[in-house]
Amino acid sequence: MEPIQSLFKGITSGKNVQENWQRIANMLGDQPAIREFAEHHPDIDSAAWSRSLSRLYQFVEEQKHCAHCPGLEKCPNMMKGYRPKLVNDKGTPSLTFTSCPLLEERELKQRQSELIRSYYVPKDILQATFESIDKEDGGRQQALKAAGDFLKTYLENPEEAKGLYLCGQFGVGKTYLMGAIMNRLAERRHIASLIVYVPDFFREIKGAIQDNTVDTKLDVLKKTPILILDDIGAETITPWVRDEVLGSVLQYRMMDHLPTLYTSNFNYEELEDHFSYSQKSGIENVKAKRLMERIRHFTTLVKMEGSNRR
Repeated sequence: MEPIQSLFKGITSGKNVQENWQRIANMLGDQPAIREFAEHHPDIDSAAWSRSLSRLYQFVEEQKHCAHCPGLEKCPNMMKGYRPKLVNDKGTPSLTFTSCPLLEERELKQRQSELIRSYYVPKDILQATFESIDKEDGGRQQALKAAGDFLKTYLENPEEAKGLYLCGQFGVGKTYLMGAIMNRLAERRHIASLIVYVPDFFREIKGAIQDNTVDTKLDVLKKTPILILDDIGAETITPWVRDEVLGSVLQYRMMDHLPTLYTSNFNYEELEDHFSYSQKSGIENVKAKRLMERIRHFTTLVKMEGSNRR
């Protein structure tokens, strides 16, 4: 059968116009999708069909493209990533377009990535998934179970979910596991989360005093549905950072039942020792204990072990 494209070229060059139009009409009429559409819409008359030949041609060609899809980036359709559909527009065959599964998948991933934000955390952490975690390393099993329990509780009843406190040595995968939690929340329920590398963020907060943006920056931490404080205990502590920054954030999240998750090289007792001492004020055990109560009571401590992957 002669390709429809060559007939359309003949029309545009002015050769055998009427004859070619008729041959195009006959060829299009042989297309199963068009025949089925015509059977369901007997009210469309021959004049309306004739006026719509160019649309029908586009429909047939783009259906062929979709049947032999070269991938979203190489999509040859007029609207990349969209599939044509015939509709009856007041007695005239017309086209509407719907996004293809590849475009829908890409848009879904984009929406999910927009839910996951980070401050000073490596980009690969934002791509972490439970499937990519090495489950053969026995030291990770307890942490994986705790992460699964947190997700199950949070997805069923967010206000009942306690946060996680993952502690362990460098390189065992604590931050990577947090990235997997973030992606699972975005995937299942489109829940926004934020992961913050604590030492660098606290340095930024100190600098924000000069331009009066401290409150604005802290509001982001206070109000995000899921907050992950990565490597807490590695920061240089001051009374202001401890009481006015971290204490303020945790108090707000405690009152609003928003879970906070942590990674650290310290366990609870070691972190309390860290909070109790600053160069300016010396040892302040009471204030350190007050802050730790907001962490201890609202998290589950999990010791994460395993080989160093760095």
